[in-house]
Amino acid sequence: MPTVLRLGPYRFFFYAGDRNEPPHIHVERDANLAKFWLEPLRIARVRGFNRKEIDQIQNLVEAQEAYLLRRWYEFFQH
Repeated sequence: MPTVLRLGPYRFFFYAGDRNEPPHIHVERDANLAKFWLEPLRIARVRGFNRKEIDQIQNLVEAQEAYLLRRWYEFFQH
């Protein structure tokens, strides 16, 4: 479960077994978890975060989208 980025209290990661899914990123803080599809960017799933925080996280994902996609393809092409 490679962590690809940490911003503030958030950990951005994907699971090694995610290879057969479209590019996405999981984001966690404490017991809260969200999943965002990256192409195109949209929320896939949310557990525990409120709407305001999800909006903030989505802004972070948008700002880091190119980096997150690069890390996805680097990891899964090897």
